[in-house]
Amino acid sequence: MARLQRLGYHNVTEKLAERFHISEQLLRRLNPGIGFRKAGTKLLVPDIDRGDSPATIAGIEVDKGARLVRVLDPSGKWLAVFPASIGSAEKPAPGGEAEVKRVVRNPTYHYDPRFAFKGVKAKRPFTIAAGPNNPVGSVWIDLSIESYGIHGTPEPGKIGTTFSHGCIRLTNWDAEDLASMVQKGTKVSFKDEMANAGGE
Repeated sequence: MARLQRLGYHNVTEKLAERFHISEQLLRRLNPGIGFRKAGTKLLVPDIDRGDSPATIAGIEVDKGARLVRVLDPSGKWLAVFPASIGSAEKPAPGGEAEVKRVVRNPTYHYDPRFAFKGVKAKRPFTIAAGPNNPVGSVWIDLSIESYGIHGTPEPGKIGTTFSHGCIRLTNWDAEDLASMVQKGTKVSFKDEMANAGGE
């Protein structure tokens, strides 16, 4: 992987599933008998139009207990809620407050051996090319805490059921939505307990 120039989609069904925010399995179930290779084939897919992004957000709340990322308006009301994989035993998610430093679309992944992630035997830093199947997906939202960010994933079906290497992992489509709402300086608050339902 480290030698590839881009980590694109494995096949057309993966690309279509990501485009319409569903799993490849659901895409196939919605379209039995379709080969997905012929241009012009009509498909049954979800309507994913979420409307315009909110004009003003006050901040982001990362709820480690509930494994959710919430976007808040100035009154504290929830504007968006995204399921997330948050931190791990080897590199837990931070606590307290941070802020967005920058948004990187189509990021490359830089492995830091100081963290010695489970399953990675490399002792030296390496870089993996950009693309939707890159370990941080299609978007990296860089936070003011060194080596932490909110990012996408090549495995959307595992969101909320597995852990991340310290960061906050969302589906690529949710990470892209969130990236369109934030800007440099957006506040990010890490919570250890589940917030009240509905943002009350």
